[in-house]
Amino acid sequence: MARIAGVDLPKNKHAFIGLQYIFGIGPTRSIEILEKANVPTNKRVSDITDEEVARLRQIIQNEYSVEGQLRSEIALDIKRLMDIGCYRGLRHRRGLPARGQRTRTNSRTRKGRRKTVAGKKKAAKK
Repeated sequence: MARIAGVDLPKNKHAFIGLQYIFGIGPTRSIEILEKANVPTNKRVSDITDEEVARLRQIIQNEYSVEGQLRSEIALDIKRLMDIGCYRGLRHRRGLPARGQRTRTNSRTRKGRRKTVAGKKKAAKK
């Protein structure tokens, strides 16, 4: 089993798909890394040799920020936005969508479960 950047890659998947299990590596970057390491994209993770794994690990470590390092960079970027008090920072602080989506309906992922607000009772006539 190949272990790269603290992630165990699944044995039965192709190398192209297996690399995408690492946070920060998507389809395009996966192909790019495999080409730099001279590993065929359709080769299964279980068939990759230790030498090829070492080359992949070296390329990822030297050229890309992935996993914990990338997560901390993203968290620091969001914290910076909140500290300077810009619009996007305020939206992050309030837990609302930051990219202009509507909030009257939808946006349940950011807002959480619905909180029912009781309606006002009408005043009785005399």
